[in-house]
Amino acid sequence: MLEHGGNLRDAAREYGRALADWIDLSTGINPHWYAAPAPHASAWHRLPEADPALAGAACAYYKAPAMLPVAGTQAAIQALPRLRAPSRVVVAAPSYAEHAHHWGQHGHQLRQVPYAQLGAAVDGCDVLVVCNPNNPTGERIAPELLLEWAAKLAARGGWLVLDEAFGDTETQAGLGSHTGKPGLIVLRSVGKFFGPAGLRLGFVAAHPALLAQLADMLGPWSVGGPAQQVALAALNDTHWQEAMRERLRGEGLRLHQLLAAHDIASTGTALFQWWPEERATAFWRHMAQAGIWVRLFRQAAHGIRLGLPPDEHAWLRLQQALTAWKHL
Repeated sequence: MLEHGGNLRDAAREYGRALADWIDLSTGINPHWYAAPAPHASAWHRLPEADPALAGAACAYYKAPAMLPVAGTQAAIQALPRLRAPSRVVVAAPSYAEHAHHWGQHGHQLRQVPYAQLGAAVDGCDVLVVCNPNNPTGERIAPELLLEWAAKLAARGGWLVLDEAFGDTETQAGLGSHTGKPGLIVLRSVGKFFGPAGLRLGFVAAHPALLAQLADMLGPWSVGGPAQQVALAALNDTHWQEAMRERLRGEGLRLHQLLAAHDIASTGTALFQWWPEERATAFWRHMAQAGIWVRLFRQAAHGIRLGLPPDEHAWLRLQQALTAWKHL
């Protein structure tokens, strides 16, 4: 199993600090999560048959013609490689490691290609997997270019798999509306922008025939009843969405400026900042000793990613830890 952020119990055990004393900035999940009403009692008792209203709300929110709810986009990431015969697969690098991990199985021929070289790689692959915006670097590829690549791949029966898990604050860049034709598959996450990552809920936008194959592979009752009810409320709450986008953009800029004030040149999204760090392991340990858990990337992306502090006290602790690091 690959290493991910959010492993706060590991931090507490390693550094001997109680869970309540930690600030977890390791995931990029919105710290101001959607406060959904309690699910109806039937959601806990009945088998979770699919609610058409949820798929309809997702289509409206993501502007896609058809969507399949899944138990987090992780479920789709694991299943999609099993829906193709052995193929030539290019995964953008660095990016969310689960993509390459699963496409590297099931007989596929896998290459990991830097973002700057993806255009040259399109003609030599059957499947191209891209995070946009990228996790962890925040790098972006123009929608027009992605659609051009998708058309090339679709013409020979290929796929562009587009992971837009961090795309909710960049509503003009999403490609869900283009998924009615074969060849383009878009993954969307409820946990990042809305914040309830514990629901394990995401959506896949794609041609209906592929969604039917994916649904068959995932089997019945793949999304719990409480998760469906909470997500339905969140997807329909346009007032909360608009206010939260504005708030996160402001806080993302604040984080970027705070890092810059401590001589850290970062990039990212409204939900996280990233930078390649020569002393990445030392920085990670320094922050952990201050009770701040950040994400250390040791391999393809050697650097640090950190998310938004949840409150002013956490902002102050982060500032103090950064100041101490700057003066080491």
